[in-house]
Amino acid sequence: MTAAPQGPGFSTTVEALRLRKWRLGPGQPTLVMDQFSPDDFHLVVDDRADVHVNSKDGSFYLGWFPSGRPGTEGEGWKIAVTGTAEVRGYQMSFDTETPADIVAAAVARVLETSRQV
Repeated sequence: MTAAPQGPGFSTTVEALRLRKWRLGPGQPTLVMDQFSPDDFHLVVDDRADVHVNSKDGSFYLGWFPSGRPGTEGEGWKIAVTGTAEVRGYQMSFDTETPADIVAAAVARVLETSRQV
């Protein structure tokens, strides 16, 4: 069934308006952490129980802040990749309530794009 608009707007279907269930809550952070091997990465747990992962060459960083990163508004995950002299690096952040499997997917993609030089 399609409903035609009565003026400006858009048409849609009843099926498109059905409610969806979305994954909510932080989930299991091990889905993220299990992607890092001790051969290529350093893992440090600090006195706040925050977890920091660095590539051995220092060009990749992941921070997990279960109680929120100090100085931010609820930042739970921070990913940063250092750039070069020619190309800027990048960073991304996720909220403390972002499901870990979403963060794990982002980390997996970042790791897939890396290569040893």
